[in-house]
Amino acid sequence: MTIALRDSVAHVFVDDLTAPTLSDDDQHHLARVLRVRDGESVSASDGRGGWRLCQWRDGGLHGESDVHHVAAPTPRVGVAFVPVKGDRPEWAVQKLTEIGIDDIVVLAPTRRAVVRWGDDKHLRKLQVVAREAAMQSRRVWLPTVTGPVSLAEVCARPGAAVADPAGEPLDAEPLNAAARDASAPSPATSLIIIGPEGGFDADELTPSVRRVSLGDTILRAETATLVAATLLATLRNRMKGPQ
Repeated sequence: MTIALRDSVAHVFVDDLTAPTLSDDDQHHLARVLRVRDGESVSASDGRGGWRLCQWRDGGLHGESDVHHVAAPTPRVGVAFVPVKGDRPEWAVQKLTEIGIDDIVVLAPTRRAVVRWGDDKHLRKLQVVAREAAMQSRRVWLPTVTGPVSLAEVCARPGAAVADPAGEPLDAEPLNAAARDASAPSPATSLIIIGPEGGFDADELTPSVRRVSLGDTILRAETATLVAATLLATLRNRMKGPQ
């Protein structure tokens, strides 16, 4: 599967793999930006694990392989963050998608947050960024990008932990006791919450929420999202064991 996807000249998402039809934007991107040539192979996915190879011909896709299905990554891993200024949230979502994060959560403004989004146009932009990054990185499962979600709600989710320099090392934590004998083990932490540049005030956090360390240095918010994603992806891969 990996080799076939990597060998395609481009990767796109379509609604129906049995009759793959491109959106106007994707058709323009393949034809005018990437300049895909007739006869070249393009991989198409439905974003839900299904994919197939297609041939680019006459400005469209024509199926040339069977439809394959890839199981969803387990356990799911996620990163929640408070938006910061400029285009850094877009950069963060792009990198989270490339690394393989499944759930990207935009937090509602917290006490020390500088950016306060008042409508959903920013969220829609992040969803577009995630889709484009998934195309570039050949993902067949699109990540979810949701928000704004309250800090209290995110802290209450199973596997949630707040990034804190004084927390326990994430790469050294054990599996959940309840999952030790399961066929698909899960880490004690599967969702890392990243605060704004000024951090969270103590009374904003649920007392019972775990704290995990991302390293010995103080990171910028967008850097912390990248480190958290890398550690979670590494932890998940380590739990797969020998392949």
